[in-house]
Amino acid sequence: MTRRGRLKTAGRNRAAAAATELDGIFGALADPIRRAIVARLAQGECSVSVLAEPFSVSLPAISRHLRVLESSGLVTRRIEGRVHHCRLRAEELHRAKGWIEEQQAFWEKQFQALAHYLKLEEP
Repeated sequence: MTRRGRLKTAGRNRAAAAATELDGIFGALADPIRRAIVARLAQGECSVSVLAEPFSVSLPAISRHLRVLESSGLVTRRIEGRVHHCRLRAEELHRAKGWIEEQQAFWEKQFQALAHYLKLEEP
């Protein structure tokens, strides 16, 4: 394979990896309990028991939600004795925000072009 071919393949692999990471982030944020956990962690680190308080689900269910958030990279966990403390990794949210902003810019440009076209078509 030529150097150029290797570079193309590497670029495709990086793009696929980035897409997979975004899939994980958006998948994790698809659930309302996980979004509420992320919102709570945006205020600062706290224990799993504090995170579980507002929900009428079992502690094992909260742990499953936290594992999804951890696997997506949105949350990290630190263990101190028997207490598990969770912290939000905001840089992962920034990655999702960047993708959303790219899409917003693209669609705004499309709508502006459509508006310009429609204005030209007016009698």
